[in-house]
Amino acid sequence: MRRWIALASLLLLAACFGKQERPVTLVAPPSSPAAVAPPAELAKPPLVTRAADAAVALVDLPALTEAAAALAAFRKSCAGLTRREDLSGLTRPEDWQPACTAAASVAPGEEDGFFRSQFHAITVAGGAGFATGYYEPEIAASLSPQPGYDVPLYRRPADLIDVPLGDFAASLKGRTVRGRVQGTRLVPYATREQIAAGALVGRQLELAWAADPFEAFFLEIQGSGRLRLPDGRIIRIGYDGQNGRDYVAIGRLLIEQGKLERGKAGMKEIIAWLRANPAQAPAVLNANPSKIFFRELKGDGPIGAMGAAVTPFVSVAADPAFIPLGAPLLVETTLTGPATPFTRLMVAQDTGGAIKGANRIDLFLGPGPEAAAIAGAQSSPARLILLIPATAAARLKP
Repeated sequence: MRRWIALASLLLLAACFGKQERPVTLVAPPSSPAAVAPPAELAKPPLVTRAADAAVALVDLPALTEAAAALAAFRKSCAGLTRREDLSGLTRPEDWQPACTAAASVAPGEEDGFFRSQFHAITVAGGAGFATGYYEPEIAASLSPQPGYDVPLYRRPADLIDVPLGDFAASLKGRTVRGRVQGTRLVPYATREQIAAGALVGRQLELAWAADPFEAFFLEIQGSGRLRLPDGRIIRIGYDGQNGRDYVAIGRLLIEQGKLERGKAGMKEIIAWLRANPAQAPAVLNANPSKIFFRELKGDGPIGAMGAAVTPFVSVAADPAFIPLGAPLLVETTLTGPATPFTRLMVAQDTGGAIKGANRIDLFLGPGPEAAAIAGAQSSPARLILLIPATAAARLKP
């Protein structure tokens, strides 16, 4: 008991006297492509820490597309919506109950009417944002070490501790630190470089061994994926924790070092550079100290932060401090490479280590090479209209 009191005191002191920016908090698969950094003006930390403290405005809801698919995704989120706290401050669990009850009996063809009758449309901070994309990769791997498969994919270590700071002070809700207990202190967990050097060796934490270190790295960035085993079987693995270290986009790093050109630093270009520069590649990978741990998944699709399988071109990852997880939102953006206008009703069902701030989203684009190509290049401005229940909208300040 004494050491946990000391731990709480240290955490609160650090929160009060340390840097005031909100640290990266990963509570679900980190889904940023790490390929193309958003423009500098969009990458800056938000001036406010949650949507309820930002400029929020009621707006008219335009025509909806793909409402049926969005309703199916929304239904999957209802179990979480009606019991979890909304970190954005916009809604309460009970606000969602009428919509979730009504969603269960919507007849085919009436999906548009359901969203218009159950929700009010709002914008947060004007609705202007930025959209990247993520996908479900498939890589060659083995469940046992053997020649050609020597890149370990690790399970979550038992000594990795998550500390939600909101448990200690209401002002710290939404902030989490991770580390391990050393005596009476919580200390940082091993970095990617330290883990690559053997920090976890001998602890029987290897879930599988990948064939390619660069594909394994990007599987971590996506947060989940498929392993293609030597006997032809396919298994799914998904996010089961992160080492608490800040995420660093290696695409941005390669641009800053003059190794790649801005606008030509997608996943494809990054991997090509790494393969062409094997001597420098380890240092570039280790510049991102964040390390992801995995578990085997059963059932369909990657599992998002709502505990349900995410749906291609319907689910998005968002910052839960600005977009309530499970909420519908109308997304207007452009799919890059080739440029294609994209307007669709989607549902916020995931989070990501690099997905921070108002109107910053990551589109889930599904599995396969085509999804990989789109996700690796996706980087475009977006406009978001958020749908919240009428009871929540009634509490908004003018």
